[in-house]
Amino acid sequence: MWVRCLLALIGAALIASATLHAADTLPSVLISRQLSEGEHLSVGDVIRLSASEDGSNVRQFRVAGVYEPTPDPARLGAVIREVQLHLPDLLGLTREPSVPSGSEYVETINVALVDPNDAEAFSRDVRARMPGIDAQPASGAAESTGPFIVLRRFHLAIAIVTVVASTVFLLALTIMLVDERRAAVGVLRLIGLPIRRILLQLFLEGVLIAVVGSMFGLALSLVSEGIINQFFQWRYDTALVFVRVTPQVAAVCVAIAIPLGVSATVVASWALLRRNGLRLARR
Repeated sequence: MWVRCLLALIGAALIASATLHAADTLPSVLISRQLSEGEHLSVGDVIRLSASEDGSNVRQFRVAGVYEPTPDPARLGAVIREVQLHLPDLLGLTREPSVPSGSEYVETINVALVDPNDAEAFSRDVRARMPGIDAQPASGAAESTGPFIVLRRFHLAIAIVTVVASTVFLLALTIMLVDERRAAVGVLRLIGLPIRRILLQLFLEGVLIAVVGSMFGLALSLVSEGIINQFFQWRYDTALVFVRVTPQVAAVCVAIAIPLGVSATVVASWALLRRNGLRLARR
């Protein structure tokens, strides 16, 4: 009785050891996060893949890791269910039976440089050494395509219209605010303060208001950046960054906002100061 139990335990251990050894010898793959969540797969699971629609030429692979797909605006809204294989495994899975091994060819090769700043020099060197082969930086190629050019021009047009419209609105609002102080300005004129002194005071007030408004706008944009990114990343299930307020963008906004605000204050104040002091005080 004890001998049979011992033999059964030994047999089960051998079967488990053989199963683990077979799983360890399986080729490894990486799967996307969306595929892992959709199919409830985790690291260590064994999956079966086939390149044909009828499911022939099936091969087993072991999941070695889960990765986040590279954000791509062109694939926004698409559920990325991808599997990354080693090149020999991919060729063995997709090769036609009539194609001899080693006769495959590739159309595109991605090369990672130690220093990304050497991309232009590397591209020129490759084109000079191997005529007929096109080599260009991946970032430049993405930004030079048609959709990105249209998107960049659309953003530029929206920015120009927004700045012009906001400038007109700011000028009208400033004229209304300055006109409400015409009595106080008239009294200052009557007590002998020169126009230059009053205009300087209004100029300093305009600078202060423009700086405070710019800081408030930057703070609001930083808060909105996180909210917008979190909402659309959740909505489209992607790691794509939709809004990014960089120091360069913030500097450009401040450089535009403060001069416009100060200019609107000075223009509105100058139009008011040109009036007679008695008329300002009576009104």
